[in-house]
This record gives sequence, structure tokens and C-alpha cells, in this order.
Amino acid sequence: MTYADLGRLAPLLVLFAAPVVLLVIIAFYRHHGFTMGATLATLAASFVLLVTGGHAESFRITDLLVMDGYSVFFVALILVAAMVVTLLSYPYLEATTKRKEEYYPLLLVATLGAAVLVASSHFASLFLGLEILGISLYALIGFQRERRCCVEASMKYLILAAVGSAFLLFGMALIYAETGSLEFTRIMQSAKGAGLLFLLGTATLIVGIGFKLALVPFHMWTADVYQGAPAPVTAFIASVSKGAAFALILRFLTELRIDQFPTLGLALTTVAVLSMFAGNLLALMQTNVKRMLAYSSIAHVGYLLVALLATSPLGMIAVGYYLVAYFVTILGAFGVVAVLSGPEGDAEQIEEYRGLSSRRPWLAAVLCAMMLSLAGIPLTAGFLGKFYLVVAGIGSALWVLVISLVVTSVIGLYYYLRVIFAMYARPEENLAALPECQKIPVLSGITLAVLSVVLVLTGVYPGPMIDIIRTTVTGLR
Repeated sequence: MTYADLGRLAPLLVLFAAPVVLLVIIAFYRHHGFTMGATLATLAASFVLLVTGGHAESFRITDLLVMDGYSVFFVALILVAAMVVTLLSYPYLEATTKRKEEYYPLLLVATLGAAVLVASSHFASLFLGLEILGISLYALIGFQRERRCCVEASMKYLILAAVGSAFLLFGMALIYAETGSLEFTRIMQSAKGAGLLFLLGTATLIVGIGFKLALVPFHMWTADVYQGAPAPVTAFIASVSKGAAFALILRFLTELRIDQFPTLGLALTTVAVLSMFAGNLLALMQTNVKRMLAYSSIAHVGYLLVALLATSPLGMIAVGYYLVAYFVTILGAFGVVAVLSGPEGDAEQIEEYRGLSSRRPWLAAVLCAMMLSLAGIPLTAGFLGKFYLVVAGIGSALWVLVISLVVTSVIGLYYYLRVIFAMYARPEENLAALPECQKIPVLSGITLAVLSVVLVLTGVYPGPMIDIIRTTVTGLR
């Protein structure tokens, strides 16, 4: 490895070194504000090193990692999302947890795992990134160990993630047996004349990633983990964890040229349709906001598969823009949940949001905007995200997927509006007996305000974001 390699790896090296340093400091000096500030500074430093590192052209660091425009875009998105989660976590942990400092090294390690996953060009680095991310998430989900639901959610995620990893390893073994390589580029060179063993290995690999993305029928863990995990951790899982896994599978299948394998395409089409319908129909039956958003996230990954299967530059742009819109929206939605949560538990039930507009009009407006974006209502980023997905699907004549997307989006509109109606409904009489609402924490208020502005700006003026995506993400082809 050369000095140039180390320079390109600097953003990841910062994320690697900072948790170790923080753990040593915590052993001698415990201060929540300092630890949070150091975490935020680490993420910001990594972001600056990333965007100023000159990754305009593909740069391979051994056979394991590739730092190109595609990697830079998605790693930058992950770092920004991790900063948002850090800002939302500080007031949440202050109000709900006694020992807080160890949370932040875990968050940094999970972010490192997600970044390695996105930059992977080899099955060894892929598995390493996935396990770094997964092991950190086990601890983050169960971080509030005094809450039984957190420990239960952590154990469920541990068991089912282990099953997904087993499928992943088996798929890698089958592909290696067929191609004799674990490096993406060499695998793609051997894929053209590959036989049934390669096809089976790729399908098994997708099953393993399907567990991480919570695609149907590998979605069993999603609702329980979303409900049991602390609200900021749930936001991290819904955004960073899923975004990194999808960026990885997008890179792999794009280089593989999935349009040359109709059997795999048909399987992914089936999974996408099932995810869209099952996710939205299951969300209809929920009275718990976190579970509703969990099933909603399954549907949104199904929507993303439309652009993946489009196998066109427009599909790549659609994936990049939709992930940006989804990150902003889901972080904002769970940010409101985190602000409303207290020591007794997270604000989960829809009934708890009844009359919120009269008690906390600002929070009600933010959550309303996020729900409208998830539903795909115009003037929000979510609307343009779905518009690009539909256009990409039509351009590739994926009529079944496009029709499924439109129909299920209409179904999803109902449960998003149900939350909005509850917030703007007249409060019940017994709510008058509740204690006065505390002030919104400054960090949370600023973070939610910025997310709301970004949501609207990218919805009405998407040009700059589209230009960034076009010059980075589409370079993969």
C-alpha cells in the first residue's frame, strides 16, 4: 500500500481511529457533551477529507476497496446521516439514559462499517464491512438495556442477521467455486460463460443482502427491531444501514449487467412487487408509528428495485435522488419521534400524536411534511423521487413494476394521512391533564429545521442535487 492509498483511505482511517481514542478518553473522563462533540467533529473531518480528496476518477486501493465518484457520493450521504443521528441522539440520551458515552464510539464504528460496505470491490471487504456494521448495531439496538424491548429487539436482530450472513457466505462460496475469484471485476469477466452454480450463488448472495434490506420474504425482523430500538438508532438503521446495503447491491448488479440474466431479473421483479404490496398492506394495520414506518421502509426498498432493474443511467440517477430524499424524510420522521420520547419510553402510538398541532405546532408541521414526502405528495423531495423511479421504469418498459409502484403508493397514502389527521384532530379532554410540554431541545430543533428546508428545496429545486448525482453515481457505468 502506497502513501497515495493512505491519502485516499484517510476518511475511513479517521473513522477507524476515533472510536479507539474516544474509548480511552471515556475510561478516564466521562462527559456526554464532550463525547458527542468529538463524534460530530470526527464525522465532519471525515466528510471534509472525503470531498476534498479528489476522487473524480476511480482509484483502487488494493483489490478490496475502490474510491470513485460512486463511493464518494454514498459515503458522503452516510456521513451526513450519521451527523444528523448524532445531533438527534444527544438530547434523546440526556432524557432517557444514565450512561451515555459508549453510545458514540459504537455509532462511529457502525458508520465505518457502512462506508466500507459502499466502497467494497471484493467479497472479503464486503463481508468485513457488513459485519462491522452489524455487530455495532446489535449493541446500539440493545444500548438501553434497562428496557426489555431493546434487549429483545437486539437478540432478534442478532439471530436473523446471522442467518442473512450465512446465506451471504454460502453465495460467495458458490460464486468462488464457479469463477475462482472473490474480486468483483474478475467475477464479472467470468460471469458471461458461467453456469447454474454462478446463478445459484448470485441468488443466494441476494438473499443475504435481502435480509439486510428487509425485502419480502426476508422482512420478519423489521417491525420488532424498529419498535424496540431507541428512536435515533432506528433512524440510523432505516437510513444508513439500508442505504449502504442498497448501494452495495446496486454496484454489484450493475457491474454484473443483470439484464443479461433474465432469471435473476424475474426473481428480483417478484421480490420488488411483493415488497411493495406487503409493506404497504402491513403498514395499513399498524397503530404504532415506529412499526408503521418499518413496514413502510420495506415498500420503499421495493420502489428502489424498480430503478435498479431499469439498468439505465436514468435508473442510477433515480436511485441516488430517491435515497437522498428518503434519508432526509426518514431522519426527520424519527427525529420527531425522538424529541417526543421520554424516560418512560418512545412516543410510538398514533393516539399519542392526537392533538399534537395544538401542543407543539412546529413538531406537527415537521412530521406532517415528512409524512407527505413519504407519501409522494408534490412540492416535497419524495414526490420527485417517485417521479424519477416511474420515468426510469417506463423507459425500460417495466410495466408491472411501474403499475405496482403507483397502486401501492395510493395505498400508502392512507396510513400517512392517518398520522396527519391524528396530529391535527381536536385533542381529547384527558389530554388537558397531561403536564406541560417541555421546550424542544436546541440541537433537535435546528436539525429538524434544516431537514425540513432540505426536504422542500430538493423538492422544488432538484437541479443541483441531480447534477451531483449525474457526475458521481452514473460514473459507475
